[in-house]
This record gives sequence, C-alpha cells and structure tokens, in this order.
Amino acid sequence: MGDLTNSDYYSKNQRNDVSSNHEGGFGVSVMELRELMELRGSEAVVKIQEEYGDMDGLCQRLKTSPTEGLTGDATDLDKRKEVYGENLIPPKKPKTFLQLVWEALQDVTLIILEVAALISLGLSFYQPPGGDTAAGAEDEGEAEAGWIEGAAILLSVVCVVLVTAFNDWSKEKQFRGLQSRIEQEQKFQVVRGAQVIQLPVADIVVGDIAQIKYGDLLPTDGVLIQGNDLKIDESSLTGESDHVKKAADRDPMLLSGTHVMEGSGRMLVTAVGVNSQTGIIFTLLGAGEPGEEEKKEKKDGIEPNPDSMKKQDGAAAMEMQPLKSAEGGEMEEKEEKKKANVSKKEKSVLQGKLTKLAVQIGKAGLVMSAITVIILVLYFAVDNFVLQKRPWLTECTPIYVQYFVKFFIIGVTVLVVAVPEGLPLAVTISLAYSVKKMMKDNNLVRHLDACETMGNATAICSDKTGTLTTNRMTAVACYVGDVHYKEIPDPGLLSVKSLDILVNAISLNSAYTTKILPATKEGGLPMQVGNKTECGLLGLVLDLKRDYQPVRNQIPEEKLYKVYTFNSVRKSMSTVIKLPDGSFRMYSKGASEIVLKKCTKILNQEGEPRVFRPRDKDEMVKKVIEPMACDGLRTICVAYRDFPGDPEPLWDNENDILNELTAVCVVGIEDPVRPEVPSAIVRCQRAGITVRMVTGDNINTARAIAIKCGIIHPGEDFLCIDGKEFNRRIRNEKGEVEQERMDKVWPKLRVLARSSPTDKHTLVKGIIDSCLTDQRQVVAVTGDGTNDGPALKKADVGFAMGIAGTDVAKEASDIILTDDNFSSIVKAVMWGRNVYDSISKFLQFQLTVNVVAVIVAFTGACITQDSPLKAVQMLWVNLIMDTFASLALATEPPTEALLMRKPYGRNKPLISSTMTKNILGHGIYQLVIIFSLLFVGEQIFDIDSGRHAPLHSPPSEHYTIIFNTFVLMQLFNEINARKIHGERNVFDGIFRNPIFCSIVFGTFAIQIVIVQFGGKPFSCTPLDLEKWGWCTFLGLGELVWGQVIATIPNSKLRFLRGAGQLTKKNEMPGDEDMNEDNEEIDHAERELRRGQVLWFRGLNRIQTQIRVVNAFRSSLYEGLEKPDSRPSIHNFMTHPEFRIEDTTPHIPLIDDTDLEEDPSQTGSQPQSPNKNNNAVDSGINLTIDTTSKSAASSGPASPLHSLETSL
Repeated sequence: MGDLTNSDYYSKNQRNDVSSNHEGGFGVSVMELRELMELRGSEAVVKIQEEYGDMDGLCQRLKTSPTEGLTGDATDLDKRKEVYGENLIPPKKPKTFLQLVWEALQDVTLIILEVAALISLGLSFYQPPGGDTAAGAEDEGEAEAGWIEGAAILLSVVCVVLVTAFNDWSKEKQFRGLQSRIEQEQKFQVVRGAQVIQLPVADIVVGDIAQIKYGDLLPTDGVLIQGNDLKIDESSLTGESDHVKKAADRDPMLLSGTHVMEGSGRMLVTAVGVNSQTGIIFTLLGAGEPGEEEKKEKKDGIEPNPDSMKKQDGAAAMEMQPLKSAEGGEMEEKEEKKKANVSKKEKSVLQGKLTKLAVQIGKAGLVMSAITVIILVLYFAVDNFVLQKRPWLTECTPIYVQYFVKFFIIGVTVLVVAVPEGLPLAVTISLAYSVKKMMKDNNLVRHLDACETMGNATAICSDKTGTLTTNRMTAVACYVGDVHYKEIPDPGLLSVKSLDILVNAISLNSAYTTKILPATKEGGLPMQVGNKTECGLLGLVLDLKRDYQPVRNQIPEEKLYKVYTFNSVRKSMSTVIKLPDGSFRMYSKGASEIVLKKCTKILNQEGEPRVFRPRDKDEMVKKVIEPMACDGLRTICVAYRDFPGDPEPLWDNENDILNELTAVCVVGIEDPVRPEVPSAIVRCQRAGITVRMVTGDNINTARAIAIKCGIIHPGEDFLCIDGKEFNRRIRNEKGEVEQERMDKVWPKLRVLARSSPTDKHTLVKGIIDSCLTDQRQVVAVTGDGTNDGPALKKADVGFAMGIAGTDVAKEASDIILTDDNFSSIVKAVMWGRNVYDSISKFLQFQLTVNVVAVIVAFTGACITQDSPLKAVQMLWVNLIMDTFASLALATEPPTEALLMRKPYGRNKPLISSTMTKNILGHGIYQLVIIFSLLFVGEQIFDIDSGRHAPLHSPPSEHYTIIFNTFVLMQLFNEINARKIHGERNVFDGIFRNPIFCSIVFGTFAIQIVIVQFGGKPFSCTPLDLEKWGWCTFLGLGELVWGQVIATIPNSKLRFLRGAGQLTKKNEMPGDEDMNEDNEEIDHAERELRRGQVLWFRGLNRIQTQIRVVNAFRSSLYEGLEKPDSRPSIHNFMTHPEFRIEDTTPHIPLIDDTDLEEDPSQTGSQPQSPNKNNNAVDSGINLTIDTTSKSAASSGPASPLHSLETSL
C-alpha cells in the first residue's frame, strides 16, 4: 500500500504532531495511531497489549470511556479536530470559470470562425495602392465600416463561449452540491455522554465510540471494543472478496470504507479523514488526479490543516466517500470522468442516440458548407476573370482575398448553423433541471443518466417492507399458551411464567439500539428507533404492561455471552446469556415457519413445556400462521432453549445449537400499506409498467399485501410463488439458471416471497436478458439491505431507501428515495419521460431551423453570391436556437399525461413520424416565405433590391426584412415545438413554465433592438411599423400552419415511413450513409469479438429457439396475458402519434403491420430469424457486459446495432 511513501510523508510531520500533542494533552499521537492501524490480526492485539495494556488503556490515553463515549463538550471536540484532524477529505478543486472558457474555445467551428474573422479584420484595414480602381469600388464611409463585420463575428463568438462556459460552470456547481448533499445524508450512530446519537459523518472525531451494525459503511478507522458475530467485507481496500471475521481478541482492526456484512458491535475511532486508510489512499491519489498543489503540499510535508480545508469549498468537501469496491472506482471520480469524456460505456440510451444524430448532422453541414464555398469562389472567378475578362491586378490581390474570406465566412456560418451544438446542452440542462426538481419529489439522483433511463422503465421490482408499507410495525395478534388471541390479550390472562420468559426473550434478544421513544408531539404515535420488526415486538412488551428497559439494564450489552445476528440465510436471531447458576439460556426469534421447524416443545397454558409433535406443527401452521398471514400479518415466533454450564456447548456448531427449541409464542405483526401506494401502482400499470413485489416475507402475507396494493387482483392469472418454487422452475437438473425456463416464469410473476438476495438478482438479470418482447425490458429495483447490492447494481435503475437503507445499498444505487415511498418512484418515471420529451421538443425545433437556415444560406449563396442571412445574423439565430431554445424547451414541467402512454422502449427512433411531419411541414412553410421575400420581396414592399450588393455596401431594408421574418418564424415555431404528439392546443400549460415565457419575450425584445439599432454589425436597417407588422404576420402564420399540419394524418403520408432518414437526406449526400453503416459495424464487431464464444453457442441454438420462441409467443400472448401489459408495436399503432419510425432506414421494425404495403420487405423468411437473432444477440451482449451498469445503454450493444450486423 505504498507504506514507504506514507511514512516518508508523515515522518516529516511527526515533529509538529508530537508538539501539538503535548498541547492537546492526549496520551497518544496521530503517528502512533497510524502505525497501530497499519497492523492486522494478532499483531495488532499484541501491539495494543504491549503499548497500552488493553483497550481500556487506549481509551484512557484518548480520554474517552468505552461505555459512555465522549462527553460531547465543544472545546474538547474542537481540540480533537485540531490534533487528530477532521473526518473529511478535501475535494478536488473545481475547474475555474477561465478554464471552462478555455475549454469552450477549443470548439473547432469556433476556431475556424475566429481565424476567418481575424483575416477579415486585417484585410479591411489594408488600403490597396491602386486607389479606386479596385473591383466593387465604394465610397469612404463604407470602407471605414469594413472592419465591423469581423469585429461583430468575434464578439458573437465571445458570447457563445461565455454562455457555454457558464452552463458548464453551473453544471459543475450543481454536481458538487449534489455530492455534498449525498454526504450530508450519511449519518452514523455514536455514543456521547452515555446517549446513542446520530451524527453526520463529518462530525465524528478520534476518541468517539461508534455503534456499528449490519449494513454500515465504516466512516473512519477504529479498534473493535466489543462485537457480536461481526463480519466485514474489506474488498474495497484489499480486493479479497471473502468476509473477514472480527473479534476484540483476534482481529479488532476496522478500516474506513469497508462494509459490515453481518453482526454488530462498538468501536473506538482511532483515525479520521486524511489519516484513515481510505484517506491515505486518497492523498496518494491526490483526491483524484494529483494536482500540483497536492504534490507541493506533500513535498513540504504540510498536512492539509483544517483551515486550508475550510478554504476549499467546505460544503463540497468530499467526506469519506469510501472507495467503491472493485466494480468501479470511486463515485466522484467516475462522475467527473463521465463529464470529461462520455466514454462508450457511460453513455445512456439518449446520449448515445443524440451523439450519433449530432455527428450525422455535423457531417452533412460540413459537406454543405464546403460546397457553398466552392460554388461562391468558382462563380466569382468565372464571372470576373472569364466572362468580364478582367486582368488579375497584383495591387488588387487583397481585395480579391477579401472576397474569398467573405465566401469562407459564409461557408463557416453555414457550418455553425448546421452543427447542433445545442443538443448536448439541452440534455444537460434538461437533466440538471430534472435532478434539481426531483430533489423536491424526494428523489436524490446519484447518476444523472438514471433519471432519463427511468422514463423507459417497463418493470419495477419493489421491496414490500417500508416501500409499499409504512414500515411502522405493530403487534396485533398472538398465540400464547395454546390460545390464539385475535388482539393483544390482557396480561392477567397469561401465566406469569410464560409472560416472564416472553418479556426477557424479546427485551434481550434484540439490538439494544432498538427503542420505542415517547411521541415528539401531543397525540402523536410513539417514535420507533432501530429495526422496525423489533420495535413491533418491544411494543408488544409495553402493551402487556411490562417494560423492556429494566431487563436490559440488568444484563447490559457487553454481558451478552454470544449473539447470532439476523442474516438472510438464518432468517432468525439468537442471543445466549449466562444465568447466575452458570448454565446458559438462548433466546431465539425469527420467521415463524423457520423457527417452529426447530422447536420440539411448546409452553402450555401454565407456562410449562409440553411436547410439540410434527403433526401439532402442521395444525399450528393451518390454524394460526396461515390465517394471520392471510390478513397480511408478518408472523414471528419467539422461542428459547436451556444449555448446561458444564461442559460448555460448542457455540460455533450452529446447527446443533439452533435446534430443539421450546416455542413461547407466535406474534402477528401488522405493517399497514402506505395510503398513497395503491393509486401510485394504478398509475404505473396505466403507464405500461409492471410492478412486481419481491419480499422476504411469508407467501400468504405477501399475497395479502399485494392484493391490498393492487399489484394483483383476485381472479387474474398471475404467479405468486416463493423462492424455493421459483428456483425449482428456473433451474435445470444441474442447478443452473436457464433463460428459456426463466422466460416461462417472469411474464406472469407478480409476487416473489421468501426470496433470498440471490433470487432477486437472478430475477432482475433474467428479465433484463430476456428476448421475449420486441424491446429489451428496462428494470428498476428498490432495495434497502446490504444484500440487495448486487440486484441494485444489475438493474437499469437502482433505488435505495434513504431512511431504512443501509450505506451499502445507497452506494450501489442510482437514485436514493429520501422518504422510502413507492409513490416517489412514479414521480421519477414522470421526470424521466419528461426529459425524453423535452429533448424531442428541442430536436423538433432545432432541426427545422437547421434545415431552413442551411438551405437558405446555400441556395442564396449559389444564386445571389451572398448569403441572405449574414454571418453575425446566423450566429444570433444559432444562439436563439441552441442556448435559449434548449433552456426554454428543456425546462417544461411534467404533466400527468406523460403517465398515460406506454414506455418508448430502447430502440424507438429519436425522431418520430409526427415530429418528422412537423419538421418538414414547417421547413417547407419557412422556405417558401423566405425565397418569396428574397426574389420578389423588393416588388411586394416596393423597396430597393438587396441582391448583388457590392462588398461593403450598407445593409439593405430588403435583407433586414428577410432576417426579421426568419427570426420571428422561429419564435412562433418554438411555441409549436412544445407539443410533439400532434396535440392541437400548443398553448396548453404555457404559463406553468415561466422560463419559457420569459425567453420568448426576451428574444423578441432583443430582436427589436437588433433590427432597430443593430446597424452595420448586424447588417440591419431600422424598419417602420408597417414592415414590422408584415414580419410579425408572417411569423404568426407558423401557428396557423401548425394547425394545418396537425390535421394531416400520418397514415396518409406513406413516405414518412422512412421518416428518420428523410430529414437527413435534405442535408445528407449519399456517401454519408455508407460511412455510418461501416462505423456501426465496427462497434458491433468489437462487441462480437468479445462475445464470440457466446455468439456461436447462441447461433447453434437459434434454429430450435426460433420455433420455440415463436410458438411460445403466439400461445402466450393469445390466451394468457392482457394485451396491454405487453408494450408492443401494435399498441403504438393504435395511437397514431406513437407510430414507431426508425431513423435508420433498413430495420424492419414495423414489419408486423406494414408488410403488406411494402414490397421491399416481403421476404418474410429472413425476417423471423432476424427478429430472434436480434433478440439472442442483445441478450448475449448484455451478459458479457454485466460488469457495467450501462451495458445495454452502450451504443453498440443495443439490439439496433446487432440487427444491422446480422442483416
């Protein structure tokens, strides 16, 4: 671990440390503690004994008490922070605004523009020696103004750069805010002044006594004082995946950033922040990439003292965000890198589609601009030197060059307008805006793209406890002494013996951190702290008019002889105590069917044990447990067993110990369904999302709750099975999971009960890898326990519970539900769909402007030797289009209507046929208007023609009208772009979005200023009211035209079937398509090579699979499943606005319905293999990519690409 460098780095600090230590008056220095923490196992135990006597000795040196903790006195805490450091790691410095400006300047098109503008500036100051003989002579005033165009271009470049930089800066700031918010969320239990309190991780100091339990992520280094059955996953530091057993006498060293996988205990905090093991690694990494500052600090041996840490942004100070395990670096770095270079793997579905689109449009723009320049130059040369036979005068060369530069600038502006640099911006703005707003809806988003993936979700696998239910457990029924009480009995009815055993069993055999506190406000419910099931049992003790605290005070936690903590394998918890006579008693509690299996006796009415035969057990299950479970109660059995003191039992031999128990009682605990859940589930089902419940509870309880929630309705043909049955159905003789078997189970599965974490992971993986449906399923999963980590990681979107969730679960998740509520997931779906729609709106608007501006500039230049829209005007249009429009359209708030449609699915093209219709329709309208104005405008308005103007002529009214009309048409079209599904009312809800309104009005105001006062730089002359009236009228025409377009049904426009490709063709020369294909095949081949083995296996099985899958499909979906629960193409067909069109021409996505009309696709034979091929292939790629969350999102792995390769 680079010990040498550590010790070098710190040996220089030792002097300061020791001196400061004597000031601090603590008996041990930072350095000594660090050396201690680098030891492991028995070495550490020996060292503690040699140096400090024992743990108490170390506690005394650190002036703390092992049972009562620190006093919590403020001056003492400050002194500790000063001597031993704070528990935070200074963050990487954010990029400064200037760095961001510099990055924005790296844009190629901007650089070209800057160069052209500089040349133009330089030439405008050059006076040819030949006096007035220059071609296109003009008077003095105009020559003076020659420099304005160059300057104006430079100025507009500066604007664009500043806007881009500002956006990046705010993005960075938001990200840091999010980071610090996540860190503030992390709290830890610490004992101070004999009270257990929850502290933010940053406030923990050396000398604190921390309570650690199952599922914690250790925030500091420490030494174990007392532990029960403690197992730690140290893979994040050592890379070893085996869990390490910890005990105070064997291996007491606990390291920050490791996960508690089992058990509980108390530790003395010995190192925090930069001195802890994680902190040391971070310092070596320089908290990310080693910046110069950190290196200097290391050399001079300055330990970053608290003051300098405060200087760096305190809020974002990266707390002990522990290193993530082998799966993938540490979150912040990952997120940072994701921003720096959105690598192949990190791209979400949407970003992948957008990048591809932007590249295609960019290429088309480049070709167009190159052709424009060539035509202009040739025309000029031919016209001047061939037709007019002018000689090439040397002294006129600069003038000719000036013309060429002007042509070049026109070409570059065509390129600038064609390249939609607003696309990534729109995504960023939309996501950032959504993330910010989702905070208010109790969704804390950790990975930006999760927000958008959620919009495509087709399945949600939800936990029951705490997500669908309130997680407030109350005991409502019990079976004691051979009597089944439907409500909690009066204590007088129970025998004293039974009651005493019951009270002791519950009070001692539960985590001592679990308590019931009096209500905070009058008339409120008492507060439940700790494990909610245990709270329910403690509530039972209180209901029986007894108190659990005196029992616990009599036998404090450190006197418990042995604890078998609850885990998902045992499904029970047991505690052994030593009785005064030297014998032992073990209390046990757990899931009733599991504990009862191990009982051989049961207490009768007098409280005496009687024999409990297997047949009694069956009767008990039928008469007591099943009726309770069918009422939705969770059943817990409490039992005990006595052991002789001599010989002492072998405690490690668990199977023998946890057997031959005596049952005391069975308790039915109610956990009511959250009131808002049933409606949220109805909304999900309406939105085409299947909700499945995966729980560890009894199958009857689970079914009862599922019916209450509305996940299943009586009389429907759905599966409710438990983990055993699930595994029996999906595994073959060898015990391996088979996808084909899985495909028979998951479509109808709604409730999976008594499931282990592996079952959950298997189910999620099975649904994701399935090829049954046309679209790959997108699965969201909720989880709260440590063991849910793998499933959360595997899912497309993992939701962790903010309140009940363990740190491990939060670490593995993408979104944290701060209120643990299922209805917040529905909000996340709404926001996700909103992001997708916002981007589509922006695309519809942007592409219209692109198409029109490029065609106008191109044809105008070819026919009139001058672009009707000047460079600066183009840049202004670009600014409206890119920055303002993305702001306006990306911040539309979501509406309930978003939940009324099915998910889009992964391979739906970005540009639907309705959008294509809108883009083409509006494009045609704008082109007609602009060309009419360009060629006959001077006659209509009775003004001078602006065509064929000499080089530096003053701006003409004619061209000003064209520019003004163009901009106003875009403004009104922006309102049209608010709807993308062919809705009529485009003003619907417009005032709910103040940003949109202010941007539209703001743009209009600036446009007036530009036209009236822009003058030479903007090539505008002021217009009178009448002309303004006409311009506005033509702009308003957009809204009317929008209604006309909306009346044309998509089905009439057969050519729109190639929709995606059509828009491209407007701007795309043929050879481009070829390149795109090759490029895709490259990606796909790369994937192929990685998955070759799997491929061949898959291909061998394809023949049989085609038949099986097809037969299976038809049978499955004919009789068994409601048609609308399957997001299929047919459903889209019923709503014309959801027609699936594809941007890539030759993908038979619409084969199901359009086969008859389209002769080119009648070869039905290759089609069915293709369908399955596509399916198998995508399945395979997904299996390969299990390592990365975004496997399916990565471009090449998506079924779309694989289909192309197979074609």
